Amino acid sequence: MDRLFQEGASGRRRFLDRLTWALEPAHAREVAAHETAMAGRNRLLAEGRRDPRWLAALEDAMARHSVAAAAARRALVARLNGLLAGGAATGAFPAARLDLACPVSAALDGAPALAVEDRLRDQLASSRARDAQAGGAAIGAHRADLALTHLPKDLPAELCSTGEQKALLVSVVLAHALLIGAARGFAPLLLLDEVAAHLDQRRREALYAALAALPAQVFLTGTESDIFASLKGFAEGFRATPSGLVPLAEFRVPDAV
Repeated sequence: MDRLFQEGASGRRRFLDRLTWALEPAHAREVAAHETAMAGRNRLLAEGRRDPRWLAALEDAMARHSVAAAAARRALVARLNGLLAGGAATGAFPAARLDLACPVSAALDGAPALAVEDRLRDQLASSRARDAQAGGAAIGAHRADLALTHLPKDLPAELCSTGEQKALLVSVVLAHALLIGAARGFAPLLLLDEVAAHLDQRRREALYAALAALPAQVFLTGTESDIFASLKGFAEGFRATPSGLVPLAEFRVPDAV
């Protein structure tokens, strides 16, 4: 995920969607239904088949599912920003702000969902010729992007250092875990690969303390055992070998723990 803010919008959108459907499982169905309807419309336009009733039905589905997906993303971003803004929920990790770049989401700021759906249907219907030439729809849930800002520096994530980008992502993951804990009564299972590699010692210690405070099972992986030294005594450690996982004696947790 270190390249999340250096690559295209699709990776950031998938990241946001994973965060969203962890709390709203129905979101996955909305995104999938939108993509299915959009693929059908793209195929009809590419083949030159302009059956207005068929296209209208697909555009109706795209509009409905686009608005539902945008609303869910928008709600999650607002909830995360409530935790991220002050930094209290993320400890030594930077306060941050998520911004959703999405015309559909922006339209929901000033109009009811049904009105936004109607507007989107009209826009899709009027852009069939253009979309046929472009090979895809210019508007919809698939055009959303996610931005992350380092608030203390007022700096976009893509301009931050690798370590700062990782620290910002850790802030988001910790805030999201807190949201899940509050919603469900327990935090998620966390799988963190090489998460400490670009963190300084202060932030590394803060990360371990934050993870230890979560009511969750956490798996940390890395290529250097030294970065996990401060976990000795309260985390189990294993070395991956061709024949399987080998327990590390120095990481053995006392039976009483």
